[in-house]
Amino acid sequence: MRKPFYLTAGALSLVLGLAGVFLPLLPTTPFVLLAAFCFARGNPAWEARLLADPRFGPSIQAWRERGAIPRHGKRLAVLMMLISALGGWYLLAPPWHWVPAGFCSVVGAWVLTRPSA
Repeated sequence: MRKPFYLTAGALSLVLGLAGVFLPLLPTTPFVLLAAFCFARGNPAWEARLLADPRFGPSIQAWRERGAIPRHGKRLAVLMMLISALGGWYLLAPPWHWVPAGFCSVVGAWVLTRPSA
């Protein structure tokens, strides 16, 4: 019962991660990390293929071994969060404009405090 769930969740996460390569506001790395997590439990062969991928494998390994995020990934993540927070600030009425600003501030601080790969 768990294996099909992990396979489905991993495949969906990987599709969202791949879409994030082309869509600027959709993050890639968290979805690829989630896919690796799910594939490790649902199909280790798929996990091995993901780890062997030259684009995603090093980021997954760095996260698993040291909890590290690549510097370019940090910069891009914080930039996208800043754009999202500013968009929310201008599109939402007070006091709701504080929600994306606060969320992006907390997540951005967390990203910046992770070790760099």
